[in-house]
This record gives sequence, C-alpha cells and structure tokens, in this order.
Amino acid sequence: QVQLMESGGGLVQAGGSLRLSCATSASIFSIHTMAWYRQAPGKQRELVATITSGGSTNYADSLKGRFTISRDNAKNTVYLQMNSLKPEDTGVYYCNANTWSGSWRYYWGQGTQVTVSS
Repeated sequence: QVQLMESGGGLVQAGGSLRLSCATSASIFSIHTMAWYRQAPGKQRELVATITSGGSTNYADSLKGRFTISRDNAKNTVYLQMNSLKPEDTGVYYCNANTWSGSWRYYWGQGTQVTVSS
C-alpha cells in the first residue's frame, strides 16, 4: 500500500509560479512510475507529467517548457514546478503512483487545488 500526500496548491496570478509536492509513504525506489494529473472543472482528468524510477520524464505536449517534474529520492517526494501559469491551468492536481509486484497497482493522492486568476 502506498499513500500519497500532495501539497503546494493555492491561488496565484497568471504568469506566476507554484511548486507542488507529493510525499510518498513508501520508498520512491519501489515505485515504477510517478505522475501528476489534473482535472479542470467539468473536464476529464488529464496527464500532466510522469517520472520513472530511473528518472526518465514525459510531459503533456501542451505543457512542455512550462512544467517540470522532478524527484528527491532522499525525501521520497516528487515535485511539479509550474511556471508561467495560465488561467486554464486551474484545476485539482493529483499525484499518482504505479507499482509492479506481479501485477500493476495504482495509487492516488487526495488532490490539491490550483487556481490561476487572470
């Protein structure tokens, strides 16, 4: 069982920055892939970025260059640095972890609200 706790959301003006954190209850090395998703009001949840246990990253095409996913192995924490924020970045941001132990298991955090004002 992996527990995820997001933090760092809030209200920011357009053009500003926020850094989200996702702390895991398990060693980050036991997690195959960690990711950030977001869900805007009235829309489906969408993938923002992923980072593997080997450190490989992937981003939604529309967010490349503004968002950066990273990890601190010593703190078992994954971060999402968000720059040049736009009102359309508003939504609930969720941390996700995938583990493999003969089968895939998927874990979600409770989400953190990000609101970008124009």
